[in-house]
Amino acid sequence: MNEQDQKQETRLPIDRRDLLKAAGVSAAAVGAATFVGSPAQGQDLSDGADNFYTSDQVNVQKVTFKNQFQMDVAGNLFTPKRGGRRRRPAIVVGHPMGAVKEQSANLYATKMAEQGFATLSVDLSFWGGSEGEPRQSVLPDVYAETFSAAVDYLGTRRFVDRERIGAIGICGSGSFVISAAKLDPRIKAIATASMYDMGAVNRQGLNASQTLEQRKEILEAAAEQRYVEFEGGETLYTGGTVHELTEDTPEIQREFYDFYRTPRGEFTPAGSSPELTTHPTLSSNAKFMNFYPFNDIDTIAPRPLLFISGDQAHSREFSEDAYERAAEPKELVWIPGAGHVDLYDRVDLIPFDKLTDFFTEHLAA
Repeated sequence: MNEQDQKQETRLPIDRRDLLKAAGVSAAAVGAATFVGSPAQGQDLSDGADNFYTSDQVNVQKVTFKNQFQMDVAGNLFTPKRGGRRRRPAIVVGHPMGAVKEQSANLYATKMAEQGFATLSVDLSFWGGSEGEPRQSVLPDVYAETFSAAVDYLGTRRFVDRERIGAIGICGSGSFVISAAKLDPRIKAIATASMYDMGAVNRQGLNASQTLEQRKEILEAAAEQRYVEFEGGETLYTGGTVHELTEDTPEIQREFYDFYRTPRGEFTPAGSSPELTTHPTLSSNAKFMNFYPFNDIDTIAPRPLLFISGDQAHSREFSEDAYERAAEPKELVWIPGAGHVDLYDRVDLIPFDKLTDFFTEHLAA
């Protein structure tokens, strides 16, 4: 390996609050071949959390397939053991932004496969086992393409009825699946859980707490970082989840830390490191500023939309916004007492019965 290659591989995760501090402004509220990785040892099952749930009722197969840009997409295909490989409805499941399919998406896919659906959890391009360089880059259109590529794959399986394919997006993937569904009428029913509008939260922060000046500071830093990387310098990472708690750590970051930095949900894909997980690249993250997934959401109708959010979730504003803009048929379901991350893995709070009823009704033969 030459000196330039070594320089390009140097990676430094930074938090957006540090970026803003360095820029001299106050921090706004911020949320957020198949690789085989590993979860933290001794999974935390407290309070109903069961991120790494497995089931003896379903078969699991690692798969890869191409997206429209000839990039490999990695997924886990779940099929019910009962009923053989008869033609059945199918569901694509997308993971939270900054996560990989082993975090939340596999859980949802397993639970829905137990109900008779063929399900496919996927790694978004640039993340986990899916292709894309630089790793952990932000490219919302290609994220949305991941869902359409998954429909390509499912719709060409003999055991899937291609007229009955739906999708679930968790957290940031909720906005990506909506973006995909606006362009892809093959996605017949769409559900989101703890949805984040990744465009809005990057432009204006939670509850519009980020000023235009702060936005411009972020864009300036991202643009300057492009020069650094173009000349072979360090790749910087931003956002994501903090790696240690202090007395000053905001409550929202504590909520994410409890999932991503503890045995409850920690997972490091092969080829990555715990220091890099959840962090997108600084120079590419600015592309979210130009992402407007809820524009024209009404054009998805008459295909149904189901929005699920905890009534205590810091992200509830995004499900409310999407619901208001969407056309019928649509439904917004509040989970009493649930926060944002609770709907990642707390099986006693995630309304799998509601999801089963929704997809059974709308993916009926």
